[in-house]
Amino acid sequence: MSFDTVIRNATVVFPDSGERAADIGIRDGTIAALMTHGETVSDVKEVIDASGLHLFPGLIDAHLHFGFADSDTEYKSETFYAAQGGVTTAVAYFLSSEPYADLFAEARRECEAQSYIDFAFHFSACTEPHITEMEKYVREYGVTSFKYFMNFKGEEGRYMGLDGTDDGFFYDLLVESTRVGRPMIVCHTENIEMVSRIRRRYQSAGKASFRDYCESKPPITEAENLSRAAYLADKTGARVYIPHVSTAMAINDARGWKERTGDLWLETCPHYLTHHMEMDLDSLYKANPPLRSPDDVEALWTALADGTIDVIGADHVARKRATKDQPIWQATQGFPGTATILPVLLSEGYHKGRISLQRIAQIFSRNPARLFNLPASKGDIAVGCDADLTLVDLQHEHVVDPSELGSYADHSAYEGWSLKGWPIRTLVRGVTVMDKHRIVSNSGHGRYIERRLA
Repeated sequence: MSFDTVIRNATVVFPDSGERAADIGIRDGTIAALMTHGETVSDVKEVIDASGLHLFPGLIDAHLHFGFADSDTEYKSETFYAAQGGVTTAVAYFLSSEPYADLFAEARRECEAQSYIDFAFHFSACTEPHITEMEKYVREYGVTSFKYFMNFKGEEGRYMGLDGTDDGFFYDLLVESTRVGRPMIVCHTENIEMVSRIRRRYQSAGKASFRDYCESKPPITEAENLSRAAYLADKTGARVYIPHVSTAMAINDARGWKERTGDLWLETCPHYLTHHMEMDLDSLYKANPPLRSPDDVEALWTALADGTIDVIGADHVARKRATKDQPIWQATQGFPGTATILPVLLSEGYHKGRISLQRIAQIFSRNPARLFNLPASKGDIAVGCDADLTLVDLQHEHVVDPSELGSYADHSAYEGWSLKGWPIRTLVRGVTVMDKHRIVSNSGHGRYIERRLA
């Protein structure tokens, strides 16, 4: 039994069976053996002593956005940031109104040249060619998930360069998805007609506080669109995934749809688990969906624990503080978040008795891998899997400092928070990328992942 690396004395967190003591043997970038502690090996180049640490399958953030940082270096800076948080694979949104043929090839080359971690892309779908070329994207590019903004009607999506559509387009998109093998349709759920009328009333009345912005997008605007997406998916046979779910109302409606159809999945984001609109916040915390009520926060934790919510994702956007330091209606939306997902889940979830370590391994590794058709070698710890591994010190307390994490963004929703439980080593296909909060590998290690439908 010879290995490149052996990780000894870890408590391994298996998504299916929970925690168990084990040593891990790694050879040629894959897990070659699961062993009892102290099992003798004949030849090993590197031994990592993980005494007192927990070993998770490599973490997967299936919700981050490229296109908002420095265009020449963003794949390097944002995957550096992800690796700091123990993330080994990113599935990032690639948003464009143009056909993807030329855009995709260039983005893949640039990301492979810069990335520290493995990656894949979701494509947005907002033009007729995106529907007619969907089969090509699936078969030739290995893209098996497509983002549809239910709120981008008229000029609403122009700030992101995306064309507006309507329910007829959405219906055709779902129908075509079933024809080409049922890739995942990721639906931003927001009834923009309701939001626009409320927003105009608030602005006319001079309302301009952070809470005013949050209240301009009430829970029904999320829940109604979720139910409509689920209904259309049920009637067309499509698979639908709802990102950044933020309200108890949407969760309650989704429970009914999940019982009716097996093709609806939910995601939430860390900031909806820790922040709410009754806190003393400003435009730095502007997001879409907005922050909600304290009751919504508790409903989300319950839904994460009981399996209603399937995935945790950051909705990471590498915006500068200056773009958010504006009056609330003009400030940009979104903020960085990938590197702090796990510390938030551990500090605010596990250590407060809200969620188990096994459940974290499911929502942050196994489930995104399976739902988004990553290879079977991703999202688990088993012989034959890629040695994508995240070593975690559950007791390590650290104050969040954005300047340490490496993103182009210069702020964090958790800046100054002391969080308990941090990743201290990130391995991507057997190579240590991050060790004790320092990036120790070269950029360009990451590989593009071509995904295939079952």
